[in-house]
Amino acid sequence: MKTIPSFTINHERLLRGIYVSRKDEVGGEVVTTFDIRMKAPNREPALHPGALHTIEHLAATYLRNDPEWAGRIVYWGPMGCLTGNYLLVKGDLEPKDIIELMRRTFAFIADFDGDVPGAAPRDCGNYLLHDLPMARFEARKYLDEVLDRITEENQNYPE
Repeated sequence: MKTIPSFTINHERLLRGIYVSRKDEVGGEVVTTFDIRMKAPNREPALHPGALHTIEHLAATYLRNDPEWAGRIVYWGPMGCLTGNYLLVKGDLEPKDIIELMRRTFAFIADFDGDVPGAAPRDCGNYLLHDLPMARFEARKYLDEVLDRITEENQNYPE
């Protein structure tokens, strides 16, 4: 079998950031898949599953309610390796196009207080696996250390 492109990225050199993972044409429209990399793979601890699950619920809720972007958001979900998330958006986009959206999203998570949307037995398949304090911590860390200081190096996959 052919190796899929995401397994050809040099994860030993990959930094935290925002990357274009792929672009696909779907129904005559481009869908851009972004790699929202919150952790340096294999060089720092991965996100705790409870924190990542809470980030998923909060980010998906925020993005699908954002007045500017709601109609273009296709999907937000966690990576199996627990080092970040995938964001699928309608349009032929680059990381620079969504930096402000990601800043708003992660600020929302970092400042969120209250009941996590969809974190009830009726609404979620694993409603007990949530950790809002850790989600807030990880969101603030990503916002302060990456999104507010993002460079070209954090937007282009390493060779």
